[in-house]
Amino acid sequence: MVQKDYKNKIQELINKMTLKEKVGQLNQRLYGWQLYEKTENGYELTDVFKNEVKRWGGIGAIYGIFRADPWSQVNFENGIAKEDCKTVIDMIQEYIKENTRMKIPVLFTEECPHGHQALDGEMFPCNIGIGSTWNISLVKTVASSISDEISKKGANLALVSTLDVLRDPRWGRAEECFSEDPFLCSKYTEAIVEGYQKNNFENGVGVVLKHLCAQGAAVGGHNSGPANIGERELREIFLPPVESGVKSGAIGVMAAYNEIDGIPCHANRKLLTNTLRDEYGFDGIVMADGCALDRLLIMTRNEEKSCKLAIEAGVDLSLWDEIYPYLDSAVDKGVVDEKDIDLALERILEVKFKLGLFDNMDSLESEIFSETENNLISEVSLSDEVNLKEGNINTRELNTQIARESLILLKNEKILPLNMEKKKIAVIGPNANNVYNQLGDYTSPQRVGDVITVLDGIKSIVNEQIEINYAKGCGIINKDKSGFDEAINLAKESDYAIVVIGGSSSRESEEVRFESNGAAIVEEGKLDVNCGENLDKASLDLDGVQAELLKEVKNTGTKVIVVLIQGRPHSIENIKDYADAILCAWYPGKMGGKAVAETIFGLNNPSGKLAVSIPISSMQLPCYYNGKDSGAKIDYLDMRGVAAYPFGFGLSYSKFKYSNLRFDCESISIEGLKEGKEVTVTVDIENISDIDGLEVVQLYTIDMESTVTRRFKELKGFNKVFIKAKDKIAVDIKISKKELSIWDSSLKFLVEEGEVKILVGGNSEECLEKTLIITG
Repeated sequence: MVQKDYKNKIQELINKMTLKEKVGQLNQRLYGWQLYEKTENGYELTDVFKNEVKRWGGIGAIYGIFRADPWSQVNFENGIAKEDCKTVIDMIQEYIKENTRMKIPVLFTEECPHGHQALDGEMFPCNIGIGSTWNISLVKTVASSISDEISKKGANLALVSTLDVLRDPRWGRAEECFSEDPFLCSKYTEAIVEGYQKNNFENGVGVVLKHLCAQGAAVGGHNSGPANIGERELREIFLPPVESGVKSGAIGVMAAYNEIDGIPCHANRKLLTNTLRDEYGFDGIVMADGCALDRLLIMTRNEEKSCKLAIEAGVDLSLWDEIYPYLDSAVDKGVVDEKDIDLALERILEVKFKLGLFDNMDSLESEIFSETENNLISEVSLSDEVNLKEGNINTRELNTQIARESLILLKNEKILPLNMEKKKIAVIGPNANNVYNQLGDYTSPQRVGDVITVLDGIKSIVNEQIEINYAKGCGIINKDKSGFDEAINLAKESDYAIVVIGGSSSRESEEVRFESNGAAIVEEGKLDVNCGENLDKASLDLDGVQAELLKEVKNTGTKVIVVLIQGRPHSIENIKDYADAILCAWYPGKMGGKAVAETIFGLNNPSGKLAVSIPISSMQLPCYYNGKDSGAKIDYLDMRGVAAYPFGFGLSYSKFKYSNLRFDCESISIEGLKEGKEVTVTVDIENISDIDGLEVVQLYTIDMESTVTRRFKELKGFNKVFIKAKDKIAVDIKISKKELSIWDSSLKFLVEEGEVKILVGGNSEECLEKTLIITG
């Protein structure tokens, strides 16, 4: 329970702190794995950690104490076991309590992009897959599950990517984005905040939303490149998820590496203070991205001046940089006002109170906080276990369900689902049986047998009448064809070939090197990967000889089912005619192989819909569905201008028929909308097939009369519904002032009178239409 008088106690704390201690609370310099060593008897704190505590009289936050991956070089041998996590956290807190004057507990921040990046952390589908579910309640449940996991371990802040709206799929971090659409990203952001921050931090976990802002619009798709956009594009596309996150109560946001119109986000006061805090009412902390403050030296060539840019912009908490350690000298030299440090410190301490870090510390009298008996354990032992295994069956089933709903059926020439009658199936491809290719970037080491690959999944559900054979065939980007013959021969002898191709963000290789912020450095020919942080691509075509392998397999005459496991929307124009069915699985997580197998054999009816458009070629980019309609020609002389597979698209084993689009009112006044009145849009949907199914009903608007040029269409509502075979239901979607408002010619967000076309359908291109009149 947060103490009611914590604001007074915060001021009391700040008044008693030295400048050095204040700067220490803005400090998150250490990498978590630097703090401990694993021994035969337990865990020991390192001198690196102790010296940092001594230097600053405390530490504000510690990043990634549980992070495990090739960059950190933490694994099952030297890392913190799941059952020991809380023990190590308590040990660190106890050391800080006993060895600092102010006794201020430390925040523990952890990477949770698609599950907790720790030993035995549950790895869910990446965001690009989760975005395809269009199931907000399911996403919230997943977020809640991850929150509970890190809460039991003793962590406080989950770092989660929700704010990156994907506008250029060449960007290597496309896999971290939910969608190219701001409305859909906003809904997922709300679900993430509500799921992680359960009922106002009841489990002591808050969420830090990444990244503020417009990182998905980098020029050329280059990681952390500049975003050459204006205020209108910022407000229409990139800020809506930010506002939704703030309104939902997010306790933190992380600034982005990129610049916007020449101003780095970490030095952008208009963005971090005027918009985020003053306009949206954000009262949490702004965290720097890893080593990002060091990049300000490009502008200043001076550490103190870089401190000034960041602290005055509104950056509260550092991350691994060597800039904020200069804050005290910046104050001494008159470059930085100590009041700005106090303001950042106040925000950080408030977060610590809200998350309950001070709950067991009874008063601020004399020694600042009285030391209560049994508040924190003083010794670490491997025998002190936290029961984190309860509910794992439910967690695994939750992981399976979101993987099921993330799958998108792009093509089906009456081949799927397969039955269980006698047949031979060849499972082929670089992603058919590769654990780490299925999980994406920011993934922890996995135990043998803990991840179900596509091959595993198929073998686990077929009966004895079905013979399964496997051949890798080729790699992701390497051009070695030595495996072709085996794969082709298997296909020749089989009734069906399931070819699993796409991409990889795996970092599990001795060849990989990393920058100081963990971004991979990949030299051509060294690694068989093509996606993830720092792996941007000029071409969206499938890499290596994958397309060639698929064509060879198809030429055998065998029926071919393609499964795309990938972190970005690859262009598949050159392969789609060589597949009888195509299933897009993105990076489907630990249980992805089971979900794919169930879908192929009809145990799961695919219901995923594209949250990003799939282009014909990278030469068309940009290819998002909601571009500006200024009257320009869409097609090129040598290529169509529209996507190969449009936003919102996804097939099902069911067949749905839309009819009778109607409103509860043909017109509505601006005044009525201001008073809170809504328009109820209703459509009838009939499942005319013999198979029960889920359908995502999508509502788009086109503003036909406005003071500024509008977009081709904009998503403004959706509803995922279950419809039984041969059944017919009516689906309602409400739209209000918010959905009908635009940023007008003066950049004011308001409703204008005139006609608005309402479109409802199963994807952005196939819709029923009706016009709504907005009166003055």
